Amino acid sequence: MSKVLIVDDSVYMRTLIKTALTDKGHEIVGEAADGETAINLALELGPDLITLDNILPDMMGLEILKVLKEEGVTSKIIMVSAVGQQTVVNKGKELGAEEYIVKPFTAEALIEVVNKVL
Repeated sequence: MSKVLIVDDSVYMRTLIKTALTDKGHEIVGEAADGETAINLALELGPDLITLDNILPDMMGLEILKVLKEEGVTSKIIMVSAVGQQTVVNKGKELGAEEYIVKPFTAEALIEVVNKVL
């Protein structure tokens, strides 16, 4: 299926996303807990899909999204965040995110969005 990069500072969240996606046949090609690692891995690995948390220790997901788009990364991006204010969701989509999932969410909801985006 698709190659996925998971970006979240929470080990629990990365594990939840990884389990949900690998159970459906997706390959997790990388995981990042901070923005700098996320950007480097996205550029190096060229994944089909990136799940991107909005609040990371070193930068905001929206900043990462902007950098990735400026660098010409063509990966589909799904923002995954506990921050669900409409202005933040709109900004994420404006910067190029295909979808925005608000935590907490079920594995089924994640898979539904991933299938829609891919």
